[in-house]
Amino acid sequence: MHVSRLSAALRRRLVSEEEVVEAVLSHHDFASAEKFVSEVFWRSYWKGWLEQRPSVWRDYLSAVSRAKDRLDASSDLKTRHEAAIGARTGIDCFDGWVEELCDTGYLHNWARMQVASIWIFTLGLPWELGAAFLFDRLIDADPASNTLSWRWVAGLHTAGKAYLADAERIRSMTEGRFSPRGLARAAIIPTDCLSTPQACAIRPVACPDPSAPTLLLSTSEDLSVESAAECRGLCVRAIAFIDGRDDWDRIALADGVRRVRQAWPEAEFLGVVDPAHLPEAAHAAGCTQIATAFLPVGPMADTLAPLHAEAGSAGSGLHRVYARLGPAHMAALSKRLLRAQGENPAAD
Repeated sequence: MHVSRLSAALRRRLVSEEEVVEAVLSHHDFASAEKFVSEVFWRSYWKGWLEQRPSVWRDYLSAVSRAKDRLDASSDLKTRHEAAIGARTGIDCFDGWVEELCDTGYLHNWARMQVASIWIFTLGLPWELGAAFLFDRLIDADPASNTLSWRWVAGLHTAGKAYLADAERIRSMTEGRFSPRGLARAAIIPTDCLSTPQACAIRPVACPDPSAPTLLLSTSEDLSVESAAECRGLCVRAIAFIDGRDDWDRIALADGVRRVRQAWPEAEFLGVVDPAHLPEAAHAAGCTQIATAFLPVGPMADTLAPLHAEAGSAGSGLHRVYARLGPAHMAALSKRLLRAQGENPAAD
């Protein structure tokens, strides 16, 4: 199977979805690149879908916590879970892919689907624990893509439409490398599933004051912040970043921070700052606002949520977060795709 291996860079926005689509379609016609482009659109679709339904992320985190409590209460469930994460289920493809995941931090998307399906329907394990297991180990772990893909496999995203792993299909796709036995023949969709809320408007994001002394914050959510048009006019007096969760984050952060420092060479570099201490760091550097790239639903947005709350409190206004990419992101990709197909976008 051919893969670009761009997902880890896309996840951290070292390169954008639009840049990838532009590059692909500058070298290939749409017909030959359609499958690749559709995968890029899936990433944007998942992120936009979750952005409009942030409660799904919060409910998922709560469900993970409850599922972990169930492990402590049920020795059978705990044994099956330990066999799954330890690659000791006896299902050759599943165990092989879990070992590959743990060794490399990566799995082909198709293999991820098989792992999720076997986890849920053959092993009978809570999908939330499987999603958490992959998220903790994938080098390209994305809250939206990972969580919602697991929901899709489980039959919760598109109501009643689950994905069932097929032994013969796995044999064929792996050219006989794997020949799994005992896979579930029916998808029993979880009955204690999370409800799917209606889409809501994406939360408004305050824009910073271009003239105010600014602490520019880099995170692994977007490491091309220096290229944002909204950022170029800022009075950046200090630069800081939040430490990554793994070595892949830290390697990417080093590159992103280097470019930010080149863009604002006169700014004071504060290095790694604990999120809880950002207000004090900003004050000490003489900054009256903190600006960072758009934080989509996920762990980083959760971590910095107190800053949003403080910015919105009466008489504060110290912390303002701006969005480099908002609802227009999908529209921009769609327009590029329409051009590739020879159509004229109605509103350009």
